[in-house]
Amino acid sequence: MTFPRSRWFLRPLMIVAALVLFTACASTPPPAAPKISIKLAENAWTGSSVNVNVAKILLEEQLGYKVELVTIDENAQWAALASGDLSATLEVWPSGHAEHIKLYIDTQKVVENLGPLGVVGKISWYVPTYMVEQRPELATWEGIKANAELFKTAETGNKGQFLTGDPSWVQYDADIIKNLGLNLQVVQAGSEQAVLAALDAAYSRKSPLLFYFWTPHSIHAKYKLTPVTLPDYSESCYANAKAGSVSCDYPKDVLFKAVWSGLKEKAPDAYTLLKAMSYDNAAQISMIAAVDLDKKTTEQAARAWIDAHKDVWQTWVAKK
Repeated sequence: MTFPRSRWFLRPLMIVAALVLFTACASTPPPAAPKISIKLAENAWTGSSVNVNVAKILLEEQLGYKVELVTIDENAQWAALASGDLSATLEVWPSGHAEHIKLYIDTQKVVENLGPLGVVGKISWYVPTYMVEQRPELATWEGIKANAELFKTAETGNKGQFLTGDPSWVQYDADIIKNLGLNLQVVQAGSEQAVLAALDAAYSRKSPLLFYFWTPHSIHAKYKLTPVTLPDYSESCYANAKAGSVSCDYPKDVLFKAVWSGLKEKAPDAYTLLKAMSYDNAAQISMIAAVDLDKKTTEQAARAWIDAHKDVWQTWVAKK
């Protein structure tokens, strides 16, 4: 059987067309894998909340991720980071997590230290400055020891009250009180907001108050507070912290970020953004103040900062 000349003429054209189509398909990159969901740990203080809201907005709007904020205890977050159930936590206070850092970051290497947040924190004991103006000795632990009865409440009986907030916070106050021989009793208000309410009430009456708090925080813009001088911090003082040996001040903390070890492979651009994310105490305090003093939501405070500081966060976003 023979083919008409016209069909023989078409065969080379069909072959060429097939080759062109094959080449085009071979050079087309495969479709990108769908982005994973990012889960950020939101701990029980305003600084942590504004951090994760800044990250959430940028990860979603600049990089196209779906981001979930997970409210979680700062101690419980480590196992979740190790398993990948959490992607990142953005404000670790290292003085309270030496064992977690050693286990999950240094030994098992299932969590990665992603570098400093840029904020330097410090936990302290505080009294309102109006107390120190009347009795200067109250700026020292020795002065507190000699005047513990000033802080007595109906709840604490013949002991002075030492007020703390959320029970999940890392704190050694009961050990410090015991080891320094102070006639004080730790009372947990339950939350940061409850401590702030107690301080507001004390200020309105100019009544005594001794409490656990930290910087950076908007509280220092609203009230005049004096940190109580405790024995100087030392590594040896905290060497057996788990055994209740702490009898000195809290250290200064260079706050850092930590991520699940698989994040770099699964979401490299998200990893790059979180690694680069950094701002100073003043930046964070401005957002915290917007929440605590101006009654903005943490999302509103974060977005206002983002809108005003494009030149800062653009450097965090990976070049496409």
